[in-house]
Amino acid sequence: MVEITIEPASAERFGDVEHALTGGGDGGSCWCQWWMLPAKDWDASTRDERRELLRADLATSPASALVAYVDGEPTGWVKVSPRRDQPRLARTRNFQHSPEPFDDPSVWAVTCFVVRRQHRGQGLGRRLLHAAVEHARAHGARIVEAYPLDTAIAKTSSNALFHGALSTFVDAGFVEVARPKPNRPIVELTVHR
Repeated sequence: MVEITIEPASAERFGDVEHALTGGGDGGSCWCQWWMLPAKDWDASTRDERRELLRADLATSPASALVAYVDGEPTGWVKVSPRRDQPRLARTRNFQHSPEPFDDPSVWAVTCFVVRRQHRGQGLGRRLLHAAVEHARAHGARIVEAYPLDTAIAKTSSNALFHGALSTFVDAGFVEVARPKPNRPIVELTVHR
């Protein structure tokens, strides 16, 4: 039987973070900094600089991401942190339709998934989402928001699914609160009233 565990990402586990992020998709070039940096800073940064920015981010508490392990191998990643700590979200026109104020520290955002190629199609994304919601709840989130792709509206490459699929979020109890584009809903889950 396969053992799956999900743990907070940390600077001490950075080797595990690297392994999880470099097995498919853009994780090894983005280093989960897309939502952290203004466009001009993103464009001016190198892959190595983004990697070190992630390492510094993971030295803080609470953890801003989680790593999934399958039989001890780091195989998946989910970014989940207060939305205001991911400043590019507030600058992205599609996400300005959120009904929640951007400076509200109780609104957390799930913004990135990476699952190594050989472990895709096994429900790891669902497990990561569940763990992300529980992590946010444990650290004071009132709302968890996300920006998945509606794959029923438009075909999507597996690389573009770093946002997650709408069906995964709906299955987890998230509700759609806005749809700025036909295939780009904003969903949220109330975790504390």
